[in-house]
Amino acid sequence: MVMIPFYSSDEARENIAEIRSRLAAFSEDINDEVALVEIEKYVFSKARSDSCSYIDNHKLIQKIFFALRKEMDILQPLIDDRTISEIMVNGKDDIFVEREGRIERVSLSFDTTEDLEELIRRISARVHREINELNPIVDARLSDGSRVNAVYRNIALNGPILTIRKFPEKVMTIHDLIGNETIAEKAARLLNVLVFTGYNIFISGGTSSGKTTLLNVLAQMIPHDERVVVIEDSAELQINQVENIVRMECRNANVQGKGAVDMAQLVKASLRMRPDRIIIGEVRGGEVFDMINAMNTGHSGSLSTGHANSISGMIKRLESMFMQAVDFPVEAIRSQISEGIDVIVHMSRMKTGNRKVVEIAEIDRVERGVIVTNQIYTSETGMTGNPIIHREKLETMNGRTGEEAGKIADDIRLLNL
Repeated sequence: MVMIPFYSSDEARENIAEIRSRLAAFSEDINDEVALVEIEKYVFSKARSDSCSYIDNHKLIQKIFFALRKEMDILQPLIDDRTISEIMVNGKDDIFVEREGRIERVSLSFDTTEDLEELIRRISARVHREINELNPIVDARLSDGSRVNAVYRNIALNGPILTIRKFPEKVMTIHDLIGNETIAEKAARLLNVLVFTGYNIFISGGTSSGKTTLLNVLAQMIPHDERVVVIEDSAELQINQVENIVRMECRNANVQGKGAVDMAQLVKASLRMRPDRIIIGEVRGGEVFDMINAMNTGHSGSLSTGHANSISGMIKRLESMFMQAVDFPVEAIRSQISEGIDVIVHMSRMKTGNRKVVEIAEIDRVERGVIVTNQIYTSETGMTGNPIIHREKLETMNGRTGEEAGKIADDIRLLNL
């Protein structure tokens, strides 16, 4: 491939700076169309026609345009591509995307490692976070809600790492999940019943298994007149149907090591806000203690997610995280978990790339030091026929009457719960 002489040389940064200066010289903010014309003029005045084809120059013009005018630099076309769900940048030269469940390499690269680092710093700064050698890992988000994770090059051996999990512009509904076979219709009805009647639901699954998407969908089932507090490490949930909502996000410490606000602090603060429901984006550590406490003190209908390979694996992880937070006997921890969490929904990413709800189980009791579950649904067999054991919330219908409560009662009978 023919390289563009002026852009691939050591003078690349100077040329970019000159173009930036040209654009800044306009008395008013210029639109993208005018900026593109100026970039074209500059490129064709510098590039030699005997060594650069028109296509080479056109690619260069696009590259400079995105670098100077777009939020995400050369990654902007990938951000705009609705068929791409994830962008993975492994150093300046290796960029991959996930499209329709499959990973493929794209023919893009940053000119220098510094350019990639500058993009990462800009993303971090927008959410008031820092990334440097002292803070080499950052979780952030883009303006469209996409989730970002970045790792600085002092711990990433092949250069700065940037991973972007995109979210669809249209918030998915339970009907969308049924349509793409993420969940069966009866399982969807079951979850609607459980959310409406106030069961505390925990969603487990591996990386990229669809936990956050399902959490968004379940949040849409919350009655509109309830007060909801949402707590996230990095804001990404899209909950639009609830009017009385409080959204809180964790904050990292500054360069002096001060000002950090972790999830455990936010959970404690939420209890003073008179919430009907508490939604915790993802439980990763000691905040599980405060979450379980909240569930055990009358806050029904809470929702959260966590990483695990199975429901039994999720229970063990919850126990482990609980023990990291407090010095309690393991028997007491298991009792707290079994009393706080009512139902666990497990999701999995299939070999085809599709995400699927594979199991729904009720936490029943602790017996001989082990948390016993009641399997209600599996993707292989459908509804198991096992009725819900702890029926208090089903029977009280979360204190609700009327047409909507009547539909829920019909579903309870239909599903033989």
